[in-house]
Amino acid sequence: MKSITISYTHSLVPDTALQEYITALRPEINRIQQLDQHEYTSPYSFINLVSDDVLRDQVHELVARTKALNPKVLVLIGIGGSNMGTRALQEALMGIYYNQHEPDIAIYYADTVDTDSIWDLVLLIEKQFELGNDIILNVVSKSGTTLETVANFELFITLLKKYKGHTYNNYVVVTTDLDSVLWHLAEKHQFACLEIPAAIGGRYSALSAVSLFPIALLGIDIDALHEGARSLPSLLSTDHNNAALIAAVLAYHYNRGLAIHNTFLFSVDLATTGSWYRQLMGESIGKQTPAGVRVGITPTISIGSIDLHSVAQLYLAGPINTVTSFVTVATNKSNLSLDDAPFDDTLIQSIQGKTFTYIMNAILHGTQQAYAHAQLPFITIELPEKNAYYMGQFLQLQMLQIVYLGYLLDINPFDQPHVELYKKETRKILADE
Repeated sequence: MKSITISYTHSLVPDTALQEYITALRPEINRIQQLDQHEYTSPYSFINLVSDDVLRDQVHELVARTKALNPKVLVLIGIGGSNMGTRALQEALMGIYYNQHEPDIAIYYADTVDTDSIWDLVLLIEKQFELGNDIILNVVSKSGTTLETVANFELFITLLKKYKGHTYNNYVVVTTDLDSVLWHLAEKHQFACLEIPAAIGGRYSALSAVSLFPIALLGIDIDALHEGARSLPSLLSTDHNNAALIAAVLAYHYNRGLAIHNTFLFSVDLATTGSWYRQLMGESIGKQTPAGVRVGITPTISIGSIDLHSVAQLYLAGPINTVTSFVTVATNKSNLSLDDAPFDDTLIQSIQGKTFTYIMNAILHGTQQAYAHAQLPFITIELPEKNAYYMGQFLQLQMLQIVYLGYLLDINPFDQPHVELYKKETRKILADE
């Protein structure tokens, strides 16, 4: 198999500076390389998920039992790290129009308490029940007390009971921490249950049961996903550690005032992968150092070529405060072309006979040349194609990159203490305090 390739040609980081950052990272690189691959005892243990054969066997067995029920719809109830990885993988590998192609099992995401959005989903699910179709609810929450998740779970459980009666519990799969309140609820009501290792944070759980069960139920090859992540060279080599190199590029420019990281995805199906990375960076890097210094790189997302028609002017002529990661795909699933001109007087002669891939690549390379002329720093990450193997590589690459970046910026990339501030105030409001 091939591997993701990364170009640093236009990173605008001197080789000597890059080497200094890699040298500074050696203790963290060594720590990761020396992890016990069979334990989940620290936040770093997310790396071990991809070597967990028992985990995959558990997921395969539960998927087989669930498919025997012949469900037509999966409703994934979760928010943030509890659904972003699943959605990223599903859309990257099955496309953003997956449900419109009448798949064997459609998927919908209940990740908000926006009343109109959830009402529309309730109407859709009720219609499925009325057609005689069965629904699987997969509720995902590490703590088991996530406000939005609990609200949606109670709502859809009520709907499930209405149509399935005393057998409703056969159609519920819970994914949570061992001994969480949700875990104990699952035991009491005999819901199927999958464990999230307690040491692994939600935003680092994309390769855990959190995502493995729903994507495997849809038909994505989770064995290939894990194999791809295991193959990532950055786990094996200090000299060619791409996760560390990307972290070094970001840290170098951050220390020179460039506090925005724009992930520019030249594949629409990867848009939610960008959203997944935005959460990963935002929650991991926005912190205070032990000395009380506020640190943070703001993650933004752009979709090529769509957003060239909305923000290219800003990127190319505005303040130089951004490092860009272009994410591209070498080989696409389709090969549309403009072989037959529909008009005698064609509007753009130069696109005749060209494939859409060729046109998109021309836009990509034109954009990168404009960035280079403007002396804007960027790297390019290229996936050979969009499949489970390379997505496994990509997700593991991004998670490791953030760990290394946290080390360079002297912050803990695994906690998120300030998220509790809004939750505390919300609980007070709900309790009428």
